[in-house]
Amino acid sequence: MPKIKTHRGAAKRFSLTGTGKVKRSNANKRHILTKKTTKRKRTLRKTAYADATNIMAIKKLLPYA
Repeated sequence: MPKIKTHRGAAKRFSLTGTGKVKRSNANKRHILTKKTTKRKRTLRKTAYADATNIMAIKKLLPYA
């Protein structure tokens, strides 16, 4: 069997933790930041975790993570 290729777009967006959770970054932090409050922008800096409904699909895209 040949090796499975990693989906490079997914590899740049997601990473797996030691326990198998999928880490992701928050959206809404790229532009139109003037109307967003400082507290909201500060909260968006923190890492988030992928929803349980998407974890299996993401793990298929990252076979060696």
